[in-house]
Amino acid sequence: MLMTDALITRLPKCEMHIHIEGSLEPELMFALALRNGISLPYASVGALRQAYQFSNLQDFLDIYYQGMSVLITEQDFYDLAWSYLERARADNLVHVEMFFDPQGHTARGVEFSTVIDGLHRAIVDARQALGVRASLIMCFLRHLDEADAEKTLDAALAFKDRIVGVGLDSSETGHPPSKFKRVFNRARDAGFFLSAHAGEEGPPGYIWEALDVLGVARIDHGIRSMEDQVLVERLVREKMALTVCPLSNLRLRVVDDLAKHPLRRMLDKAGWTVETTFTLGVGLDELLVNRDRPGRSHPPARVSAGQPSTGAVAIRNSPRPRLRRRVRDAFLNAGFGENLAVVASPVH
Repeated sequence: MLMTDALITRLPKCEMHIHIEGSLEPELMFALALRNGISLPYASVGALRQAYQFSNLQDFLDIYYQGMSVLITEQDFYDLAWSYLERARADNLVHVEMFFDPQGHTARGVEFSTVIDGLHRAIVDARQALGVRASLIMCFLRHLDEADAEKTLDAALAFKDRIVGVGLDSSETGHPPSKFKRVFNRARDAGFFLSAHAGEEGPPGYIWEALDVLGVARIDHGIRSMEDQVLVERLVREKMALTVCPLSNLRLRVVDDLAKHPLRRMLDKAGWTVETTFTLGVGLDELLVNRDRPGRSHPPARVSAGQPSTGAVAIRNSPRPRLRRRVRDAFLNAGFGENLAVVASPVH
């Protein structure tokens, strides 16, 4: 079944892997820098866009943290989130889970409350004005030590009603998940949903650690799991959710060609369907690039209104039944007929 751009855009979707600071567009970065009197090492928006050429994850992170420097006030964080949520609405996203990195701000003297108040206010407004639901997952920066993560968790406990989960991101190589065992135990005891970035640049062993040491309910990325068949079998057996980002992997040179991305093999080898295994989260841009067309050499996108893995989504008061009905209606309105079961999907 071929996926058309119009249908892909029209389908209601969830975005389960978005770093809100990483969504900062060059135009807004320059506007916030002007507002706050901050000098950027780029002469123009165009020059900044030219810098978006990366050879690895660390190249991206260097600009990522540089962009954070313009985020100072509650209004800055509101504008950051609102700008993204407006784009999410235009792409017909109905639920998004935004990773945010408070340590990247508190280390600069920005109060934790400033960050959370701005992001949360945008989330409240977006639900009312845009019809987009959003949740916050607070990530620990893995290049920092666990003691710093512990302090961040202490600060977050006062905002448990605004933060649904805890994750782990930043530079993966040389920073195994086991480094954060104690703080993840505390986060679990506090009732947070747990996820971790693992197996993007790091080895399959990092995925094992995320599962066994941190006890996560979801793996973010996880593409190097395909190097360990025993691990793949476990992920399938436990219906573990992965959020996979093919375009990010290409831009950050994790893979040098979409045709070599393991998503296709993950779907085929692991039997990656919603009925039998686990859920892949893939964003709209990935769908548009990977859509199923004759002659495409890269992994096709496929869509289903099936039941997602229970561990996939960090969400309270789940809208899943409504979402499945909206996906079904979108297919019917596009003339695809009643039988949606033939189409398996990474999108939930």
